[in-house]
Order: sequence, then structure tokens, then C-alpha cells
Amino acid sequence: MTDTTTALTALHDALTAGRHGEDLREIFTPDATTTEHPNALNPRGRTSTLAEMLAASEAGAGLLAWQRYDAHTLAEHGTTVVARLTWTGEVARDAGPFREGQRLTAHIAQFAEVEGGRIRSIETFDCYEAF
Repeated sequence: MTDTTTALTALHDALTAGRHGEDLREIFTPDATTTEHPNALNPRGRTSTLAEMLAASEAGAGLLAWQRYDAHTLAEHGTTVVARLTWTGEVARDAGPFREGQRLTAHIAQFAEVEGGRIRSIETFDCYEAF
């Protein structure tokens, strides 16, 4: 695995291990962004700065009992890594339309730009199975 692939797998491994907030900062460049395309959880999509990503991961940490990223495909082209993943998580407590113990699954395509072994940007297409 090269630094390019390792950077994205490090993020998925950290999230699976329950890391969140400031504990993730080292994985990203200071100017990192994430572009999330419209999906069932975020119908309008959004682009987030690193500060917004870390804050969202902190806020979301208590909503999941656990989460897991299973990579099916990882491909590199220069400084870009493309990943085809399945994300699975279990809801920790009742929140909005979700109930404690409910399993959520998303099929994901991610495109990450890596610079110096750290993620500079992620573009993600998250296709959630019916809730």
C-alpha cells in the first residue's frame, strides 16, 4: 500500500475504532474539505471544511454504538485514491427517525486526494439502504 491508499484506509480504520473530533485532525491537511453528494441523510449534499468535519464527527460520535467500513475496491491514480465501500453502523440511541439497535448500511464511492500522506479532499457518494 502506498501513502495515497494508506491515508484513506487510516481514516476508515480510525472511524471504525471510534476515533472522532480532534483525534482525526492528523489524518487531514489543514485545508482539507469533504464534498458529500445528496443522499438520504443529507438530501442537499454539502461541502465541509476540516473544522466542520471534526465537529460533525464529534456530534455524531454518540449517535452510533459502532460503525465499520468494508473496502471492496481501492484504486490509485497519481495522488487520487478511489474506494468502493460498504459502511455499516448501529444506532446507539433513539434519534429522529432512528431507533436504538437499528442497523444502517450505505454503499459508498469515495474519491480522495492525498498530499504528503494526508487527505486533502474527499468527494463521497453515499447510497443508503432503506431505513
